[in-house]
Amino acid sequence: MDIPKVYDPDSFEKKWYAFWEEKGFFGAGDAQKDKAYSIVMPPPNVTGQLHMGHALDGTIQDILIRFRRMQGFDTLWQSGCDHAGIATQAKVDAALREEGTNRFALGRDKFLERVWQWKEKYGSRITKQQRSLGASCDWQRHRFTMDEGCSKAVREVFVRLYEEGLIYRGTRITNWCPSCHTAISDIEVEHKTEKGHLYHLRYAVEGTDEYIEIATTRPETMFGDTGIAVHPEDERYKNLVGKMAILPLVGRRIPIFADSYVDREFGTGAVKVTPAHDPNDFEMGKRHNLEQIIVINNDGTMAENMGKYAGLDRAACRKKLSEDLQKEGILLSIEEHEHAVGHCSRCDSTIEPLVSMQWFMKMDELAAPALKAAKDGELQFVPARFGKIYCNWLENIRDWCISRQLWWGHRIPAWYCDDCGKMSVSRTELDGCPHCGSKHIRQDEDVLDTWFSSALWPFETLGWPEKTPELEKFYPTDVLVTGYDIIFFWVARMVMLGLKFTGKLPFKYVFLHGLVRDSQGRKMSKSLGNGVDPLEIIDQYGADTLRFMLVTGNTPGNDMRFYIERVESARNFANKLWNASRFMLMNLEGFDKSFVPAEADYSLSDRWILARADIVGKSVTENLEKFELGEAARSIYEFIWNELCDWYIELSKASLYDKENERRRRTTQYVLRLVLERALLLLHPFMPFITEEIWQHIPHEGESIMYAAWPESLALSFDAALAQQQMGAIMETIKAIRNMRAEVNAAPKKRTEVFLKVADEKLAAVFTQNSTYLDSLACAQPVTLIDGEEKPENAMAAVIDGVEIYLPLAELIDVEKETARLEKELANLEGEIARLEKKLGNASFVAKAPAQIVEKEREKQSGYKEKCAAVKERLSYLAALSKK
Repeated sequence: MDIPKVYDPDSFEKKWYAFWEEKGFFGAGDAQKDKAYSIVMPPPNVTGQLHMGHALDGTIQDILIRFRRMQGFDTLWQSGCDHAGIATQAKVDAALREEGTNRFALGRDKFLERVWQWKEKYGSRITKQQRSLGASCDWQRHRFTMDEGCSKAVREVFVRLYEEGLIYRGTRITNWCPSCHTAISDIEVEHKTEKGHLYHLRYAVEGTDEYIEIATTRPETMFGDTGIAVHPEDERYKNLVGKMAILPLVGRRIPIFADSYVDREFGTGAVKVTPAHDPNDFEMGKRHNLEQIIVINNDGTMAENMGKYAGLDRAACRKKLSEDLQKEGILLSIEEHEHAVGHCSRCDSTIEPLVSMQWFMKMDELAAPALKAAKDGELQFVPARFGKIYCNWLENIRDWCISRQLWWGHRIPAWYCDDCGKMSVSRTELDGCPHCGSKHIRQDEDVLDTWFSSALWPFETLGWPEKTPELEKFYPTDVLVTGYDIIFFWVARMVMLGLKFTGKLPFKYVFLHGLVRDSQGRKMSKSLGNGVDPLEIIDQYGADTLRFMLVTGNTPGNDMRFYIERVESARNFANKLWNASRFMLMNLEGFDKSFVPAEADYSLSDRWILARADIVGKSVTENLEKFELGEAARSIYEFIWNELCDWYIELSKASLYDKENERRRRTTQYVLRLVLERALLLLHPFMPFITEEIWQHIPHEGESIMYAAWPESLALSFDAALAQQQMGAIMETIKAIRNMRAEVNAAPKKRTEVFLKVADEKLAAVFTQNSTYLDSLACAQPVTLIDGEEKPENAMAAVIDGVEIYLPLAELIDVEKETARLEKELANLEGEIARLEKKLGNASFVAKAPAQIVEKEREKQSGYKEKCAAVKERLSYLAALSKK
């Protein structure tokens, strides 16, 4: 039954994962279990590799699944991967460039063949990495957002929404990425504050000698200006409203009009209006029937209608145009200006607002029930503060641009007839026009936004639109675990479409975790070179260590910092558990599974550890149910490290080594095995590998700890509160004695008499009956109880609740030896003080050294002086002691 001397996770982690998978222990769909519990994994990109965010996300989900599995639920953790339109296409594009070709040379069909080949080659990489973390997903049900079932669901949703008028095609201004060459949605734009300039230009007012001065951050778009707007209550421009201005360098007449959108305090209070290249201008243009003139191409260069500026990059055009405007006397001034600039969240390129034909989803009607669900408490966020962010976004939602100018993805199921000109949307592939029968039809070139298919993930993976047994049993899912950074991208959209197509919320709880940052609080990124590879941590320390580090000290919704010291601390915990288990296994000789102690057999320490094990079990369960995983992990850590290892095991040694009292020995074996197994069960969701390895070696029932029953109440027959109170008093007394011994630098194994004055008679009896505990853990022998005014002379004293503790010093320390040691320490301290006084008395040092260095030296000096005073006080005490 023994386990190896050294904790080596590499020797058993892969072994146990293979065992679990071969046995089918991760599988869902047990017809004998009525209770179901399900989680859908946020599908990682098929391009992805495991990073710390995935590791945290996966650890949290696996903890919840393993917990519920042990509680007897039929658990489904639905795994899968996302096709990741832009990211995957970019990977294959890069591979083609290395081959000296591109997707346009290949053509769409050949390019898609290459992407599928790439997916087959690299798509399983991240699932293998998730296995190394211990993820207990039902891999047999693994899904891909572009597999046959998901593709069918996507088409069904698209067609139904189109038929209801909730999906439409139209010309709108969108966020265009010149690098990715596609439109992106509002929430895929990251706004960054940048230092730019405000250009003051003057436009001539037609038929007058007057000019109107406008301020703009983007002079290069002026060729697309079709109006000038002022605020209706701005007295400066009332006389110009209704007149026409002349566009510089072009000569085009543009109207001057009033619109309450204009901020009178910004710039000059007059703004040029470019409806084709600014979302706010686009809305003003609609209100005032302004023409839309596109002057920037899809690749970010200036359009052909820009004359000599055509083909220039936006930045180059801005520079050249500014020079020309200055020569013409049109550019009056340039001032420094900080403003928010939109960037593509995928490639960081500056976004170009462009008017283009796109597909959109109407959101108001879909958002209303999703908003109501949160406000009514049907949908709950953990932590709750994120519910307000979710609601605020839904209350201000805009239509979603769902089309992307890519080749990889769900192609929009719309066909256009070249003969009759009509469009058809269909669930199935069309080979002819349903309107006129013509064969001259072509499918829309665009694909759907990746988040469209991801929004259906909770129900499409369970077989929807078919009514499958899985959909019936596991939908709605129980909780969604994900990062707070994709509330809008994914969470809100899943809620909206889940309610729309199933009539039910896709999950009741949304458990949001934060980001894993570096030790300085920075986001991990390739550019900073501060990323930490979880696979390297697993190779060096083991998956259990990484998992436990990620979950301890972590609270829902808050970012956490990665410190290697915390990894080492988690490894030390695993080591402590390993050694404690090894100790128990080495002391199970003659263990009798049928032996059950009578209540009278239990010692105080037995009753105490059983009471603590019962309370900790309840605490871990309650915290897991509240999604306080960090607190649950802390509870079991404290119990195993402090109470089981540092106290109970130490106190159990005397009984285990006692060959004379067999019943006492068997009782200790019984309690130790029971408590250790209970601790392993509580710890299993957090550290699955080490708990399985140890559990398989101790006396147990069942094939795997994965399916062992979750600990319930121990139903103790004795007074658990009293046992904790009594043991608590003994433990506090032992700590006080240890502290006093440390103060006088007593030899570790030197025994000394201890006197106790205990106010309560019953408690005094407890000390009398259990004085061996003080001997074992505090070298206190004998322990003498005193009463009245009696106090030993020349003794150190400490007081805890209800107990006065006296520690005589005469036999505890060698006064002469301790005096010599302290005198040597005093000489060293006085030397350091003199050195620092000289250094800090040097005016040149104080003047030239950095302030923090000077302050640090002063702090050192103060610290040495405090130590010096303490040593002198101790020497005085020893001098008085020697006279007696």
